[in-house]
Amino acid sequence: MQYFQALKLGQKRVAKSREYLNTLTDGKAMPALALIDGKTNAWVPVGEENLYAFVDESAGFVLTDDSGYILALVDKTGTSKSIVQGVTKLQKEALEASLQRDNIPKFEGKVILPI
Repeated sequence: MQYFQALKLGQKRVAKSREYLNTLTDGKAMPALALIDGKTNAWVPVGEENLYAFVDESAGFVLTDDSGYILALVDKTGTSKSIVQGVTKLQKEALEASLQRDNIPKFEGKVILPI
């Protein structure tokens, strides 16, 4: 796929994921990655599927605040499409219940966040 085709498709998927997360978080969602960082020279948009993951410092990331978690909607490769920073433990529990109620599966792998 050509770069601009992949980017445009990835941006649409990011926007859709961000729109969904905004409904759960009062507009706090931010866009993340539109393209998968592959090991080839091919341009690949992020996947259409949405899975959720909560990331904390135990995953090897250094968070810039002390609130506890980042919520990420990711594709099946773990590439984050939309994120919400500054999630407290209480907010995490409420958000996880909402995600499960909406049948969004939990991602159990390594999450790729924008740097």
